[in-house]
Amino acid sequence: MEKTDIDRINELYKKSQTIGLTEEEKAEQKTLREAYVRAVHNNLRGTLENVSFKNPDGSITDLKDLRKK
Repeated sequence: MEKTDIDRINELYKKSQTIGLTEEEKAEQKTLREAYVRAVHNNLRGTLENVSFKNPDGSITDLKDLRKK
């Protein structure tokens, strides 16, 4: 997600708290928020797929390998 999109989300939020949004702006806000949530979700998934656990016996288990079980 681009910084301009995040800036627009914040701009629409501030406007919604003061003078309100038009129906078009509400639709834009909803679309931008959904895209933001997807971006955060994908980022988290990417991070978690790179997590490894060290087992008591010293072996390493990747989190993505645990998901397959």
